[in-house]
Amino acid sequence: MKGLILSGGKGTRLRPITFTSAKQLVPVANKPVLFYGIEALRDAGIADIGIVVGETHEEIRSAVGDGSRWGVRVTYIPQEAPLGLAHAVLISEGFLGSDSFVMYLGDNLILGGIRDLVREFERDRPNAQILLAEVADPTQFGVAEIDDGRVVRLVEKPKEPRSNLALVGVYMFDSHIFEAVKAIRPSARGELEITDSIQYLVDSGRAVYPHMVKGWWKDTGRLEDLLEANRMVLDSFETRIAGEVDARSRVTFKVVIEEGARVTGSTILGPAVIGSGSEIVDSYIGPFTSIASNVTVRHSEIEHSILLDGSRILDIPHRIADSLIGKNVEVARSPLRPRAVRLMLGDSSQAGIL
Repeated sequence: MKGLILSGGKGTRLRPITFTSAKQLVPVANKPVLFYGIEALRDAGIADIGIVVGETHEEIRSAVGDGSRWGVRVTYIPQEAPLGLAHAVLISEGFLGSDSFVMYLGDNLILGGIRDLVREFERDRPNAQILLAEVADPTQFGVAEIDDGRVVRLVEKPKEPRSNLALVGVYMFDSHIFEAVKAIRPSARGELEITDSIQYLVDSGRAVYPHMVKGWWKDTGRLEDLLEANRMVLDSFETRIAGEVDARSRVTFKVVIEEGARVTGSTILGPAVIGSGSEIVDSYIGPFTSIASNVTVRHSEIEHSILLDGSRILDIPHRIADSLIGKNVEVARSPLRPRAVRLMLGDSSQAGIL
């Protein structure tokens, strides 16, 4: 089997972070989301991976390279515009050929990987296998209806869902999918929908099997889902202290402090990770916080948040929570008079003021 990772979306729901960074490279527990997908395919025994790229192709190529660090081969497949998941399959036919393949959305995370799912697909040999999970609001997803263990109907973001079974961002297909994507027409939003392609397979009498996801999965396209994925991954960590922690500091429960990081006079309450070169001084780092490399937190408190490389949190009198702070951002208390909140925010930014 081959792997196909879709990494061409614009990430509008994570702006302004994604104005300057591909959404698939936003880190969860200090690792880009895209890397989890590559590792999931590799761990399932898939070594030949195509990555569909769009406007952020240079950044993706720079981060991933040829795949050798994971022991896989990566081929890049340019997509002229985000014209739908089925369009991404269509333009990848030259790479995929007649092989069966796993299609993995590059901003998704699945607990425990996909090794067992791939084995199941190889054993049962359906034409397609889709992953499903129960969700509270199915209007935001592709939704499947199941009858006697077979998929009978799929609808993309239905206004009146007939089930609560959402399509998770991992699909498995044999070569019959190419017949399907060539037969369908663009939807009302101008995209070739993967749900329409799978429905074509169902209507053509092909075998489309569902698989219910038992653990958690997350589409990390929204801030709240990104933070929850960060929480879940951090909770799987074990304590590892490779950096410096002074005698005045207290480090408790599932904390990773990378080599070159320094903690002084601070409390770190895990699960949390402190990246290399970062400095935590007279501060509190609360649960479910990921601090990337070369970050400074001084005289401040932060929890349930993600701080990207080079950011600085200085002398903030209130606790920061539920936040995503981008690269080389400085959040500091100003000594200027008169006292005022002074901000410089980019397009689509959000700021909460006490």
